[in-house]
Amino acid sequence: MSALPPLTAIRAFEATARHLSFTRAGEELGMTQAAVSYQIKLLEERVGASLFLRRPRQIALTEAGARLAPEVTHAFETLRSAFADTRGRIDGTLSITSVPTFASHWLVQNLGYFQVDHPDLAVRLESTPGVVDFATEEFDVGLRGSNGVPRGLASHFLLSGDFTPMLSPSLAASIGGIQTPADLLRLPMVDADDPWFSMWFERAGVPDYSIEKRPISRLGAQNLEAAAAIAGRGVAMLTPAFYADDIAAGRLIQPFDILASDGHGYYLVYPEARRNSPKIRAFRDWLIPATAPLRGTMEAIRYPVQR
Repeated sequence: MSALPPLTAIRAFEATARHLSFTRAGEELGMTQAAVSYQIKLLEERVGASLFLRRPRQIALTEAGARLAPEVTHAFETLRSAFADTRGRIDGTLSITSVPTFASHWLVQNLGYFQVDHPDLAVRLESTPGVVDFATEEFDVGLRGSNGVPRGLASHFLLSGDFTPMLSPSLAASIGGIQTPADLLRLPMVDADDPWFSMWFERAGVPDYSIEKRPISRLGAQNLEAAAAIAGRGVAMLTPAFYADDIAAGRLIQPFDILASDGHGYYLVYPEARRNSPKIRAFRDWLIPATAPLRGTMEAIRYPVQR
């Protein structure tokens, strides 16, 4: 298989054949007229035939040039179409990676509103607790839980990860109801060695929480802990903004307004260099106001209205 001539020379020929002008081809390619002429000369040497008739103030294709020009133009159109199609597929799909709790308890319930506003934009969502490296994996944006602003990425705060104990009404009723924070110590705990328990009990004025004689489990995700609590398996430490529907439906109760925090929060993140990508901008401009009620819920719980 013979090697292709230099691409620069082929591009110069294709542009010159369309314009029948070295000057206009140079303007299109960002080259001088002399540079275009030189590239054509290199190509003619490779082909072994003249491709243009050089006449005073004009040029014309030779027979060899006229045979070659449509084939080269077709090849470039095929390339342009392939790149445009690929670019269109990339621009037409928003790839999101999200921590499981945010994905299952807010995003999947609301993402349809974003798609109604942007019907030409497909969405691919992957839920994973792991941290995605945007440099090596094909995601546009991430929804992450983090103790502070993630480094090296553009980030937007969505809501605090403050937590409080929640449980099923039936479990609470099994000890005659929950009157004080200390009453919770009489019940099983979901993921009892989760440090959030000792932090919350200390915040609530019950500093002697201990995991001694408590079964240890590690479900590894807040949405799974919530499912266990709904099933009556124990008390779970949850972020109440995610469970307003479960509370309203009577699947969970939140006995106290007391919230604790370890600095954990939820953020929208993406590579800084892609800040102005139209699809990222569209998602950011929808998500931040759409999650405002979550932030409002947390503030209302943190500072309950005095009656």
